Amino acid sequence: MTERLADISARIESVGQLGAVVNAMKGIAAARAHTARAQIDAVDSYAATIAAAMSSALGPDARPPAQTRTVASRTGLLVFCAEQGFAGAFSERVLDSIGAEPDPQTLFLIGTRGLSVVAARGIVPGWSAAMPSHTLGIPKLADRITKAIYGAVGSGHINRLDVHFTGWRSGRPEVKRQTLFPIDLSDLPQSVFRAPLMQLPVGALMESLGADYFHALVCRTALHAFAAENEARLETMTAASSQISRELDVFQASLRRVRQEAITAEIIELGTGAAAARDAR
Repeated sequence: MTERLADISARIESVGQLGAVVNAMKGIAAARAHTARAQIDAVDSYAATIAAAMSSALGPDARPPAQTRTVASRTGLLVFCAEQGFAGAFSERVLDSIGAEPDPQTLFLIGTRGLSVVAARGIVPGWSAAMPSHTLGIPKLADRITKAIYGAVGSGHINRLDVHFTGWRSGRPEVKRQTLFPIDLSDLPQSVFRAPLMQLPVGALMESLGADYFHALVCRTALHAFAAENEARLETMTAASSQISRELDVFQASLRRVRQEAITAEIIELGTGAAAARDAR
């Protein structure tokens, strides 16, 4: 009985320690997701400012037609997967959204965990990088991504870039696909003013602003993916915490029952001993 009590107590202590770790992971994931969501608004404002500048440079009478995908286009895929574990099927959902097996040479994959998933599927991406552990590292990651994309465009490997990432809608993850490159100038806000006087040629100015705008779009997408991964981890850890609470309740009930059985056995033993002592007199 004593060994059984000790075993249950040890299991309760072990499960309690696991619960403390899970709660700590929940707190970290929640804080990171909240920070990323707050920074998305700032990046959106920055991107909107650049878009307004590009529209102003073009002027109200220079609205290009919407860009369409050509048959001969070589589309690169920028895919944001999970960087760390305990996020459920986060990476699998994103990779499944790609559909047919992608061309590895045009696959740009972000996330160490996702890299292991594609490796298990026999795919080696043409370029990959780890997602930073904090949002302050997102701009540097965007620098690396844009450099890799421009290199692929310059070498003729791709002339278009689509991004697959996870957003969060109504409390559920949602995989999205968007076109990042080339920038569709028809999506810019309509300018109602004449084009300002400029010292630079319009083409050179638009190229410079377009590079900044593309960088901002990559940053925004990375922040969405960063927040979604941590929200997925928060959801997973919340489920794990509930399971741990249920297990603790079961073990606590078992401990109370075993203790009660031990007390009952001691009372019976004392009663039997007292009766035997009376009979011996």
